Amino acid sequence: MEKPMPTPGWRRLAGMREIGLILIILALFAAMSFASPYFLTWENMRAMAMAFAVEGIVVVGMTILLISGGIDLSVGSVTALAMVIAGLSFLNGVDPWTASLIAILACAAIGAIMGFFVTKVGLHHFIVSLAAMVIARGACLLGTGGRPLGLFTLPPEFKFIGQGSIGVIPVVIIIFIVVVVAFDFMLRRTTMFRKVFYTGSNEKAAAYSGIRTKKVIFLTTTLCSALCGVAGVIYMARFGSAQPTFGIGMELNVIAAAVIGGASLSGGSGTILGAILGTILLSVVSSSLALLDVSVYWQDIIRGSILLAAVTIDHYLSKRRS
Repeated sequence: MEKPMPTPGWRRLAGMREIGLILIILALFAAMSFASPYFLTWENMRAMAMAFAVEGIVVVGMTILLISGGIDLSVGSVTALAMVIAGLSFLNGVDPWTASLIAILACAAIGAIMGFFVTKVGLHHFIVSLAAMVIARGACLLGTGGRPLGLFTLPPEFKFIGQGSIGVIPVVIIIFIVVVVAFDFMLRRTTMFRKVFYTGSNEKAAAYSGIRTKKVIFLTTTLCSALCGVAGVIYMARFGSAQPTFGIGMELNVIAAAVIGGASLSGGSGTILGAILGTILLSVVSSSLALLDVSVYWQDIIRGSILLAAVTIDHYLSKRRS
């Protein structure tokens, strides 16, 4: 009888990281249940879930991109641009569903342009996405004059995707779960997405083995921006407005969540589940700090410290793997 194949080291590591995150989250829940009587209330739980759900859609795209060896600093600006494009289209007579599709396609086009500069021109993701971040934010301010767009006449059926509930579960949470389950399944089970891991682990070796690595990088970059477009549309439906300054600093939260969850900045490793656990952890930390009346300035310092710790751990683990 053949012995079962041993579990690869990176899988064991991913499992350990995810279990550790779950234990940390449970410990925070237990501590905050004593520290604040408002933490475990339905209202606070719902607010936390709503806070991380839409951003979690962006985290999914960022995680896949990080696994392929890329990174995107423009996610906050592109999300805001999706809101602005959809909002301006609606105010100019386009129905909200078509306006939303236009916005998502525009964001996907931005990702495709970034992918072109990375794969064809040979620029680094960091520089290209930094430029895209500035350009997209400038486009938001130019299109709106720097003022929020009030979308008070959005139809109720459109607002439902951002504000409605099915039973007691907000529609936003349901959309988030569908996105997470779908991409987690594809990342774990499909050949196409397995190429993302091979490309991120060693792009040259993957190319020699027949994988079209440039195509993989191009598609993951496009996907990340497209999911920003989806998030932007949901935010617009949720708030009933398009805010040109929305999403400033989102890229730090999204990258931190992915790295905390096990995605490596050097590529080749990561899971959707781990990234979402990282998102939940950051949301619990933010909610806890707010309930404990910690200064907003200290909250930024704490979140930055968490990001630094996550990157340091990732760097240490990457050195050990190599």
